Amino acid sequence: MHSYPRIQHHGAGSGVTGSCHQLHMDDQHSLLVDCGLFQGAETSADGSSSAVPDITFDIRTLKALILSHVHIDHIGRLPHLLAAGYKGPILCSEPSARLLPLVLEDAFRLSFGNNDKQLQSYLNLIRQRTRALPYKTWLTLVDTPQLNAKIRLQRAGHILGSAYIECELSYPQSGTKKRVVFSGDLGAPYAPLLAAPKPPYAADILVLESTYGDRLHDNRSNRRQRLQALVEQALRDKGTVLIPAFSIGRTQELLYELEDIIHRAGASSHTDGDCSDCQQWPSLPVILDSPLASRFTQTYQALQDYWDAEARQRLKRGRNPLGFANLITVDSHADHQKVLQHLTQTARPAIVIAASGMCSGGRIVNYLKAMLGDKRHNVLFVGYQAKGTPGQAIQQFGPKGGYVDLDGERFDIRAGIHTLGGYSAHADQQGLVNFVTRMRHWPSEIRLVHGEANAKRELAKALRVRYASKHRQVEIGNADR
Repeated sequence: MHSYPRIQHHGAGSGVTGSCHQLHMDDQHSLLVDCGLFQGAETSADGSSSAVPDITFDIRTLKALILSHVHIDHIGRLPHLLAAGYKGPILCSEPSARLLPLVLEDAFRLSFGNNDKQLQSYLNLIRQRTRALPYKTWLTLVDTPQLNAKIRLQRAGHILGSAYIECELSYPQSGTKKRVVFSGDLGAPYAPLLAAPKPPYAADILVLESTYGDRLHDNRSNRRQRLQALVEQALRDKGTVLIPAFSIGRTQELLYELEDIIHRAGASSHTDGDCSDCQQWPSLPVILDSPLASRFTQTYQALQDYWDAEARQRLKRGRNPLGFANLITVDSHADHQKVLQHLTQTARPAIVIAASGMCSGGRIVNYLKAMLGDKRHNVLFVGYQAKGTPGQAIQQFGPKGGYVDLDGERFDIRAGIHTLGGYSAHADQQGLVNFVTRMRHWPSEIRLVHGEANAKRELAKALRVRYASKHRQVEIGNADR
């Protein structure tokens, strides 16, 4: 006999990717928070890898799928959930509903080959099943004599449309009430374009991400200065700065910051005749070589109502943070090859932003093959690199003069390798602790997910210290697979 509520973790229980959490509200009703793909070396609970993402858990009681946001490690198993027989709604925020078909179209185009009609039919099914929910509004999912269950989405500040999920469960026959909160991926404060997440009023059980639970990020001022310094180094070295970036979220933040650097440099060049680097910034090409990232950027621009106050203020002043003059977008494969050849054969500095963020595919791989062996160039990581990905290998072994295997071929690393942690779209340890301790009523149970072992261990330690300082009790544990 199970006691309720009960949570099963079908992904991101002992790793960072494949987020998937099933909340059993009673023996007849459950809901699923996210249904993502595993990436890198991580595997599912039954040991299968990302290449075998079948749904192996029981979905017979599943009444709703709620998506915290549209990164592939949170939504990538959605088609397999539908194939397994799931008939219920797909619930998400209004921006996520706009972005979801774009992500899935790109992710599963290979699966459908040249059958565009079949792909569009599948995407139409997703659109029909998707229900967009406004933030801060309760939705009743179950209302029976045994159970009343409702959910609410709140801004998470991770990417546009990201949300954490509040679940309010009432059991009329026993008089019991429980509030379960799923953090999704929480954003860092002062991130470009998005307002920082505000913690919920209360939680009894909190399922909390822990990606950066063992570290603190550089602040926003430092990260912009470091980004500017690295690019100015490339200006002097006559090389290219390669930035592997996730098409959604990180790319738009980078464009926002680069536009501001270029804007400030342009102003400085008119007042300081000795600023040689400033004089070069206004002509420095920023190349966005990713058709998908370009489409996401256009959608971001169409969703300006969800931007934070600072970003909207820039628009009012006539600036376009995601469509400035230096920005060059590359769509076709032929144009991609021309740009790649031009940058490798000439000595013109440039910034290239291309997917995938972990260097496991996409156009960034072609740039890496051509440029990793040349010390004029620099690779700048601004996002998490999962174990087993080429990005993680470059990040770890590049500074030591090592090598990386790309598409079965070995490449020596001579380019400069840099990591800007301050650009992470995840909250750091302090941000995660604040999310808990700034609630009016702290949770008595916290389950740590979406993090490696050390990140969970250090975050748990920091949380226990805060609870002890207030003489409060808490049960903190890793999620059971």
